[in-house]
Amino acid sequence: MINIYNESSLHKTLKNFYSAQEGFREEVSEDGHIYDILSPDGSIIEIQTKNLSKLLPKIQDALSKGRRCKIVYPLVIQKEIILLKKDGTQISARKSPKKNSIYDLFSELTGIYPVLLDRNFSLEVLFITAQEIRTQTDCPVQSKNKKRRFKANWIKTNKKLKEIHETKIFYSKEDYIALLPQNLNEDFTVKDLEKCLKEIKGLPKSAAKNSSLIVWVLVRMNLITQTGTKGKARIYKINRQKSEIEQYGFFK
Repeated sequence: MINIYNESSLHKTLKNFYSAQEGFREEVSEDGHIYDILSPDGSIIEIQTKNLSKLLPKIQDALSKGRRCKIVYPLVIQKEIILLKKDGTQISARKSPKKNSIYDLFSELTGIYPVLLDRNFSLEVLFITAQEIRTQTDCPVQSKNKKRRFKANWIKTNKKLKEIHETKIFYSKEDYIALLPQNLNEDFTVKDLEKCLKEIKGLPKSAAKNSSLIVWVLVRMNLITQTGTKGKARIYKINRQKSEIEQYGFFK
């Protein structure tokens, strides 16, 4: 039996959207897996709202069978928090002060970097505003993922899509390298990258905190290489043999 009972409204909405083409089927059991969407030509689309690493075995197996694979990942750059009573009556609605950016993607890429540059793989990132639905509880409770430092009188019960602002598809080496800031020197350290990210206008300050993750992922994708050290800091350089970035420009 296909388990869709814990499927969020966000996941379901996107799955319905991407499967709304003739011949596309949802929740298809093949190859020992259940694919979110299977196209007429055998390509698969997986909708994943978090924990991309969980998809790695399935994607690797599908790629080994010659299937084209796409992961659709909604990146929440803005969030609205809706608090409900147990009967569904709305108590309050507010915007979360936290804002994310494309650089928050790298915390997810650490779990799927082995497939990112496979010629039959693509990653489609949706920049969205989401509504997080919280429901009051009678007493303080722990969160479902057990990560709360302190118990609270509410629990997350759903996540809904409000708006898609932009879509970006990652397929080639250049798509990932282009995320490095334009003002980054040819030879750079993690601290240099952090400084450059802080200087990009309109970027949330939290983006710079991902500098170590960005370097970690790009090194394992062989897109940047350590060339030496400066004190205790490692020096990196774009691997020009792996990228034609000068033809494509940088992320601004």
